[in-house]
Amino acid sequence: MSERPALTVARTVKDLRWQVFAWRAEGLRVGLVPTMGALHEGHLSLVRLALESADRVVVSLFVNPAQFAPTEDFASYPRGEDRDREMLAEAGCHLLYAPDATEIYPPGFSTTVTVGGVSAPLEGERRPQFFGGVATVVTKLFNQVAPDVAVFGEKDYQQLQVIRRLVRDLDLPVQIIGAPTRRAEDGLALSSRNAYLSADERVVAGKLNVIMAQMARSVAAGGAVITAEAMAADALRAAGFDSIDYIEVRHAEDLSTLGPGPIGDSPARVLAAVKIGKTRLIDNIAV
Repeated sequence: MSERPALTVARTVKDLRWQVFAWRAEGLRVGLVPTMGALHEGHLSLVRLALESADRVVVSLFVNPAQFAPTEDFASYPRGEDRDREMLAEAGCHLLYAPDATEIYPPGFSTTVTVGGVSAPLEGERRPQFFGGVATVVTKLFNQVAPDVAVFGEKDYQQLQVIRRLVRDLDLPVQIIGAPTRRAEDGLALSSRNAYLSADERVVAGKLNVIMAQMARSVAAGGAVITAEAMAADALRAAGFDSIDYIEVRHAEDLSTLGPGPIGDSPARVLAAVKIGKTRLIDNIAV
């Protein structure tokens, strides 16, 4: 039985690049999995997928302040690097890149990256700072790691489409791989923020994917989009969710609207963001 690789930890761009350049000198392919830590099985599935396409895998751990609004949970976002390191070592990761904020955003930092179009609806309307922060930090990570491939989860589907557009528009030499959403036994999408849920809230949260799946089946069978969206919103309220930011059917690639009637042959995605207690959950399902 082969031994797990030793997990190296880099805190600076200099140390990160030293290791990556050494791998490059050996002709090895490098994969990147960006995370904000508080790792779970969903993250580890991204690492395993990266290992299928690369000889060496870097996982970044950085809770990015640029993608949080002042009213959001940056200060309380789950953190636990010691546990994260153990999980990554067991999963076969080769290098953990865990910089501090000044390494990513040094004094005087004043450059941002904005991706138009696909970033505008849904999360872009509710969290206008979010995708600018994501695009900026991901661009920096791509420049720092220079990966051949990078893996992002489909659970954050709009983010994945934003990153794909970023890479396409800027001709960045990295292959973007989307990984299927990992779910709990009741279908709830795995998320670091699930840790916020109380026991009662967790029961309600498990109904989100069920309602979304019903909505997707209705639309796939030729039902009107506007009717399916209204019925799903009513079902979410009846299930006990406190508020609904959105539950909509969108074009799967650019997230444009599809009109109120049947979707026809258009590739489509159901996307939702809901709140229960202090926890905001997002999810998506293919139609």
